[in-house]
Amino acid sequence: MASEPTQPCALALVGMPGAGKTLCALHLQERGFFQFRFGSIVVDEVARRGWALNPNNERIVREEFRANEGMDAIAKRALPYLKSALDKHPSIIIDGLYSFAEYKTLKKELGDDMVVVAITAPRNQRYARLQNRPERPLTREEAVDRDYREIENIEKGGPIAIADYTLLNDSTAEDLLQKLDTLLADLQMEP
Repeated sequence: MASEPTQPCALALVGMPGAGKTLCALHLQERGFFQFRFGSIVVDEVARRGWALNPNNERIVREEFRANEGMDAIAKRALPYLKSALDKHPSIIIDGLYSFAEYKTLKKELGDDMVVVAITAPRNQRYARLQNRPERPLTREEAVDRDYREIENIEKGGPIAIADYTLLNDSTAEDLLQKLDTLLADLQMEP
């Protein structure tokens, strides 16, 4: 007899820079979901070192973690936080799962409790958003360079390609958030 699929309790948001992951994560946080941002591990290390918080220093730390601890370094560092959060919350949001190795580590640990949602957007729209964002804006050239680095150096394409669901963000923020809310209702995920 086959067992019924379990209701997911962890939703990982993946996507390229400027696709809308943070917008979705903040929306879900406002709805009461616990959010863990993978990037916070890197940001905390940059601050611990007394370095200025900027994309270059974050990249240095991220790449150093992966060079010294493996491509799934951020996921391994995040797992204790995620498991603790799952003990306290019915559902959690993981913002910024990057590498395919991280995906495999989390999938091994969380199994069917985790679903992956790719937030996608046309490249030119992503670049415009990155250029116009108030925090850490990127020029088009910087955005292109970051895309290539993230795809080539940190296996970012894998989790996006294997995502359980994909939401296209090519219209308004409200449209994207409505798609997200509909998906969570379908998954019966509550904060």
